[in-house]
Amino acid sequence: MTKTPRSLLPALLTPLLLALSAATAHAEVRLSNVFGDHMVLQRDRPLHLWGTATPGQTLTVELAGRKGTARVGADGRWRVQLAALPAGGPHRVVVKGDQTVELKDVLIGDVWLLGGQSNMEWPLAQTDTGPQEVASPQNAQLRHLRVPLRASVTPEAEIVPAPWVVAEPGRVGEFSAVGYHFARQMQAVQGVPIGLIQTAWGGSMLETWVRRDAALRDPDLAPAVKALPTDNAAFSVAMRQLLTQRVSAWQPGLPLQDPDASRWSAAEDLDRNWPTLQTPGLWEGQGLAMLDGVVWMRKRLELSAAQAAGAAQLHLGAIDDCDETWVNGQRVGGQCGYELPRRYALPAGLLRAGANWIAVRVTDTGGGGGFDGPPADMRLDTAAGAVSLAGAWRARVEQIATSAGPAANDAPTLGHNGLVAPLQGLSVRGVLWYQGETNAGRAAAYAEGFKRLIQDWRYQFDDPKLPVFFVQLAAWRPLAENRPAAGDWAELRESQAAALALPHTGMATAIDLGDPIDIHPRNKRSVGNRLAALALHEFGLRAASATGPRLLGHEVRGGEIQLRFGNTAGGLRTARSGEPLRGFFVAGADRRWVPADARFDGDRIVLRSAAVAAPVAARYAWANNPSEANIVGGDGLPLPPLRTDDWPLDTAARRYGR
Repeated sequence: MTKTPRSLLPALLTPLLLALSAATAHAEVRLSNVFGDHMVLQRDRPLHLWGTATPGQTLTVELAGRKGTARVGADGRWRVQLAALPAGGPHRVVVKGDQTVELKDVLIGDVWLLGGQSNMEWPLAQTDTGPQEVASPQNAQLRHLRVPLRASVTPEAEIVPAPWVVAEPGRVGEFSAVGYHFARQMQAVQGVPIGLIQTAWGGSMLETWVRRDAALRDPDLAPAVKALPTDNAAFSVAMRQLLTQRVSAWQPGLPLQDPDASRWSAAEDLDRNWPTLQTPGLWEGQGLAMLDGVVWMRKRLELSAAQAAGAAQLHLGAIDDCDETWVNGQRVGGQCGYELPRRYALPAGLLRAGANWIAVRVTDTGGGGGFDGPPADMRLDTAAGAVSLAGAWRARVEQIATSAGPAANDAPTLGHNGLVAPLQGLSVRGVLWYQGETNAGRAAAYAEGFKRLIQDWRYQFDDPKLPVFFVQLAAWRPLAENRPAAGDWAELRESQAAALALPHTGMATAIDLGDPIDIHPRNKRSVGNRLAALALHEFGLRAASATGPRLLGHEVRGGEIQLRFGNTAGGLRTARSGEPLRGFFVAGADRRWVPADARFDGDRIVLRSAAVAAPVAARYAWANNPSEANIVGGDGLPLPPLRTDDWPLDTAARRYGR
């Protein structure tokens, strides 16, 4: 075989290397992932489009007769602005460079950003009217983009690829139910295309949706943001180290590396050196913050012969997220679903007179973990009566679960970085927001935090008047758990209402739409309709304000407190004709709250109580579950929770990180 002389190799290889370099440098012309076939772009606003391509080339971009050019930067990115368009379509977007890219069936209309937690995320198919809605005729000018969930320690330039979905029978079941009902109402009045961009993330806290620069200006959030590692991979390593240290300190002397859990379900005293968790109660608030994974929980129960005789029913309440349950070493059940009550039948002969052991292997896949719900839901029903299972259980961590990257609530800014930051440059008509459940523990701080978020999102989307319409939390938790004129959900609702001090905001009250045993009430139609009514009023398309009655002032006269209201839409009334006025409390100078008798006096409500001779303050619907409160305006919209006092809130000292 003839060999090429070594002196000729550079001359022969140079053209090959240049060709390879050119091939490597070439990048296909792309639009950002937020753009796609069937998308909706905002009408009557300058149109911003962006993407990537080979550096140095000039692109031409055309949409419905609007044309522009863009020079691709050295980083391979380009951006162009086209003149505004009125509502209409379908159109095509054509981008030409060394390649041509075309997007089809593009509509111009109103784009709404949907943010918050799982109640905004909740799909239409799983609502009370879902099956009928999914099967019914649809308006193909309604489109939905579900931004895939991704948390990140740094702002991302792109969303994870996802399609724009056209509203069609059988397809709308995956749409945000609140967004869907809102859009249907808006289209019925406006008659323009609507695009919904859903960024909601179940269980997410307010702080994860804060932009990094804004978080660094917040003394509560800045330390956590400054401590973030440089990238997602480093975050996962650091998180596992942190959790390992935390668990080791929580269960000293109990190895975490590959423990032998094969006998942890056994009916024997094997857990005497295990720490305890109070139940019901999530373990994140009991020394195991941010822990996802597997935790065993065990309880020894002494039963009499009468209690052990015959069959029994084991009630464990809701368990977040999955459980496997044993009684005296025998597996009796297991299921997944954080909202599902656990009830397991125990056959005759399984229980014993004397010592019995219940073992539960709990797997938490994200968010809170452990037993949840009211204490009354944790019991053993025997032939001789019920035995409470609430209280201390022995517990031990078997496994720590960490993902390849961060989760939304691991630190402030992470949800924003992954889902909202890549949308910067879009024009949107407004924001719909349903969030706050996760922040109830630090409800007082939410008041300023939510207002700062609204103002900063207006800055990000370059619209100082960006409308933001939000949902005040629905009623939740059993009525029996209510405390007189108290509750962190009540305080959170007040903090939500504080955002109404900002212009171009509106609040849809949902205290009458809740479910005492399900944090996800299935009636999303009324929520969407109320948000739409607020938007239509904001845009001058509805005369009535759609806020529900509002407290204008109060005065104390003798042994009575008189509350004066506006926006009553024709007059105050009870939700059902003829029923007594409910949901009011009064207190004297001792700040002890008692139920109040109430009566209408025109647009006033007069309160008094035989137990409070000299009342100084009043509250209404001030409970975690205020579903018994029954005052509405003439339009049927509920009176939101209120208080006349300015006494310190129970959550006043609780802030992020402390």
